[in-house]
Order: sequence, then structure tokens, then C-alpha cells
Amino acid sequence: MTAVPASAITIDDRAADPTDPIDPADPTNAMKATKATNATRTTRTTNPTEALARRLRAHLQALAALRVPVPVPYRNLAEAMLLSPPHTIHQVTEALEQLMAEDAATDRPFIAAMAVSKWRSGLPAPGFFDCAARLGRFAGDATGPEARAFHAGEFNALVALWADPRD
Repeated sequence: MTAVPASAITIDDRAADPTDPIDPADPTNAMKATKATNATRTTRTTNPTEALARRLRAHLQALAALRVPVPVPYRNLAEAMLLSPPHTIHQVTEALEQLMAEDAATDRPFIAAMAVSKWRSGLPAPGFFDCAARLGRFAGDATGPEARAFHAGEFNALVALWADPRD
């Protein structure tokens, strides 16, 4: 039996939209419905960063829900997502930045705070703080004490949000 890499699997998680004005039962709209479905399917499956971001969010939420959650190095996330070189860390950071934008838009703590650089003593890379600043959530020096305080606040808030209520 041959193993299939997770990156080769496409999950179709689209839900039917009851407000969609296209009625596939109407013969005049059948072609429009087919084109709309194909356009959505193409968009959903051809954006690797979006697909990786969905998988990464699920993985990070599961880690945050552990009894004693700990930050995870970027390299470990790349390995857990079964990413292929080159630029596996860059693939992870692009997906994390997308997740940060989604979290900022919904006023949630940054799930990306789970990811850290093994070279920065438990802190994320400067790109985390740059992205947080662009999103209006961080103002300060990415290498200063305010970065450590900001990261700790985001990490604690996301753990509180995703913690298993049975614990």
C-alpha cells in the first residue's frame, strides 16, 4: 500500500448556499450553475496557501486544546503538514499570515502565536510581529520586551479560547 502525502489530498468543504440565486433545476440556469461550481472548485483547490492554512488551523487548534499546550517550532509544523521542499518554512509562514488576517477580521487571538522560531527563545519570527502591526494589533519593537508580552498575551488568549472544556 502506497502512502499518499497530505498535500495531495483535496478536501471539498463547500456548503450549499441557500441564498444562491442560481437554480440548477431550471434548464436556463444549468450552465450558469455548472460554471459557478467549476469556478469555485478551481479557486478552492488551486490556492495552496489557503488549503495549507485550513489544515494548519485545525492542527494548531488541536495543539492549543491539549492539557499543557506548548508553542511549536516552524520546522515541526512544516513536517506535521508533510510539506515538500523547497521553502517549507516560508510555506508555513505564508499560511500563518493568512490565519492572522482571518483572526484579526473576526477579533480572535492569533492562532499563529502557537508557532515559534527555535532561534528566538520561544518567540515567533519578526514576521509575526510585522503582520500583527499591519493588522493593527501590535505596536512596538519585534525584538523588545513588548514583543514578548504581546506574544504571551496572544498565546494565553488562544489557549483559553481553544482549551478543552472538560479539563
